[in-house]
Amino acid sequence: MQRVLRSAIATTDFPAHRLAKMRCSCCLEIMSSAQLLIFGILTATVGMFLWGRWRHDMVAAGALLACVITGLIPAAHAFSGFGHPAVITVACVLILSRGLQTSGAVDVLTRRLLPTDAGPTLTIITLTSLGALLSGFMNNVGALALLMPVAIQMARRLDMPPGRVLMPLSFGSILGGMTTLIGTPPNLIVSGFRTEVGSSGFGMFDFTPVGVVVAVAGVLFITLIGYRLVPNRRAAGEESFDTAAYLTEARVQEGSKSAGKSLHELESQLESAGAQIVGLVRNEVRLYAPGAGRIIQPNDILIIEADAENLATLLSDLGLVLEAAKDAGEESAAAAEDPRTGSTIRADKETKTATNEVVLTELAVLPGSNLVGRSAHNLLLRTRYGVNLLAVSRQGQRVTTRLRALPLRAGDLLMLQGPSEVIAEFASVAACVPLAPRALRIPAPRQAVLAATIMGASVGIAAIGLLPAAIAFAIGVLVSMAFRTIPPRAAYDAVDWPIIVLLACLIPVAGAMETTGAANLVARGILDTVAQGNAIIALAVIMIVTLTLSDVMNNAATAAVMCPIALGTAAQLGVNPDSYLMAVAIGASCAFLTPIAHQNNTLILGPGGFRFGDYWRLGLPLEVIVVAVSLPLVLVVWPL
Repeated sequence: MQRVLRSAIATTDFPAHRLAKMRCSCCLEIMSSAQLLIFGILTATVGMFLWGRWRHDMVAAGALLACVITGLIPAAHAFSGFGHPAVITVACVLILSRGLQTSGAVDVLTRRLLPTDAGPTLTIITLTSLGALLSGFMNNVGALALLMPVAIQMARRLDMPPGRVLMPLSFGSILGGMTTLIGTPPNLIVSGFRTEVGSSGFGMFDFTPVGVVVAVAGVLFITLIGYRLVPNRRAAGEESFDTAAYLTEARVQEGSKSAGKSLHELESQLESAGAQIVGLVRNEVRLYAPGAGRIIQPNDILIIEADAENLATLLSDLGLVLEAAKDAGEESAAAAEDPRTGSTIRADKETKTATNEVVLTELAVLPGSNLVGRSAHNLLLRTRYGVNLLAVSRQGQRVTTRLRALPLRAGDLLMLQGPSEVIAEFASVAACVPLAPRALRIPAPRQAVLAATIMGASVGIAAIGLLPAAIAFAIGVLVSMAFRTIPPRAAYDAVDWPIIVLLACLIPVAGAMETTGAANLVARGILDTVAQGNAIIALAVIMIVTLTLSDVMNNAATAAVMCPIALGTAAQLGVNPDSYLMAVAIGASCAFLTPIAHQNNTLILGPGGFRFGDYWRLGLPLEVIVVAVSLPLVLVVWPL
C-alpha cells in the first residue's frame, strides 16, 4: 500500500486534503496488532475515567495489568513506575507540604499578608495571589485547604456568597501550580518524559518564565473581572456546624510579647478577633475581675474566651502557650508532657508511655456520659487516660470556674490533646462523640521556621542542580521526620496514595504507547488531518487537546497520555520537543470547566454551593486567556 501511495504521489497532483486522507487510510491498514491493543486499552481507560464509576487509581491499575497480560509491557517492568523520579518527587512534596501546614508556617504568612478591612476586589486579589504563590512551592490542594477557612471568613465579612471568593482562590492556586517543577504533578510527569528524548529533566524554574506570565494574566482577569461571573450560590450546610466560644487557659512565658503589657492593651488586640479575657490566675490565685491597668507578668495564666478558629491565631499573636488542665494525680505522674511539644506522658500507674504524635480533637459530651458532673481534676484525665483537656465550650453560658475544676455537663464541647488512638479510645469509654473536623493548629514558631527552612533548602538544592529533585526532596522528608516538623507516622498519611498509584501505573502504559509506535501514529494523524504539517498549528492542537482532556479526566493521567503524542509530533516535524512538552504541561495544569477537572474544583463544590455547570462561566474565558497568552510565550521561550 505504501508503494502504491508513493507511486501515486509521484505521478499525480493530489490536493493536500485528499493526500492526508490517503495517508490516514494507509496508517489504519498497516496498524500492528500491538498498536490496536494499546489503542483499545487506552480508549477503554479514557472511557472509564469519563464514566467516573470507579476511582482513577483503580482504572489506571486496570490499564497497567491489561497491558501486562497482553504482552505490551514486560511483567518484570510492570511496577517500574513506582520508582520513577516523578512519582517519588510527588510523594515527597506532599509530605513537606503537610509539614508546612501542621507547623503553622503558612498560617503566619497568611496573617501577615491578607488584609483585614479591604474591599472585595483587593481582598480577592490578595487571597488569590497568595494561593498562587503558595501552590508554586507546595501541593496546590494543600494550599487551597489552608486558605479556604480564611476565604469563607472574608466572604462573610464582605457579605458575599462564599463561592465568589472560593472559585477565584481555587483557580488561582491551579494557575500557580504550573510556575515551578514541583507545583503540580503534570510538570513532574512532563519533566520525566523529557529524559526519554536523551535530555535531562526540566529544572526547578524552567516552567517559571511561561508559567508566571500566564498565572499573572489569569489572576488579573479573575480578580478584576472574572469573579463577577461566578454564580451567586448559597453554600450547602453553611450554617450546619457552629459552636460557642471556648474557655481556655493560656500561660504567659518568659520573654512573651504579652509580658509587661496591661490587660487593657491585650484586650484591645483580642477585641478584633471576637475574644476576651475573663480572668487571670497568678500564683494559683484566681482573679475574677482583674483591673484593666494590671500588668501581665511571666507565668501568669490568662483565662480567654475565643472560638476555635481564632484560638491558634491569638496564641501566636500574644506569645502564649496553652495550659493543660491539671489533674489530682499529676504530681505522682512523673515526666508529664508539655502541651506544646507533645512529649512523653504517663497513661496509667504502670507508666505506659504514649506516642509523641499528638493531635487536637473536639469531642461532645453525650447525655449519660461518665464525665457528667466530674472535672479534669478528679477524672485524672492526664494520669489515667493520657490526654490533656485544653478548652471547654458551653453553649450560651459564661464559665467562671478554673478549667481543671469545672464540672462537665452533657453537651459541653471539649478540646482534647493526645495521641489519636488514645483519644479515640477515650471517646468510646467516656461516651463522647467527635465533632466535624476542624483545622485546630496550635502555632509552634520554631517548628514553622524549621519546616519552611527545610522546604526552602530542598527547593534550592534541586534548583541549582546539586542533586536531582527526587533526591533533594527525599532528603528534605527525612530531615523533617528527624526534627519532627511532621511526625514519622503522619508522613505516610500525608501522601495522596491514589495519585501515587495512578501515576505509577500510567507511566509504563504511556511508555507502551511509544514502544508500539502508537504515539507516532497519533502524531502523524494530527499533523496530516489538522495541522497540515504546520508546527505552530500542531503546537496549538496539542495544547488544546490536552486542556480539553484535563477538563474531563485527571490532569496527571492526561499528561501521561499526551506526552508520548507530543514527543511523537515533535519528532515527525523535526522540531524542538521541549515546546510540545511545555504545551502539554500548560494544558494539563489549566482545567477549569468542571468540578471533576481538578481536585481543587471538587473541594469547593460543597462549600461554594456550586452545581456541575457553574464552573464554565469563569472557566471558559480563563482557558481562552491561558491559550492566547501561553502559546506565543512558549514559542519565544522554547523556540521551535
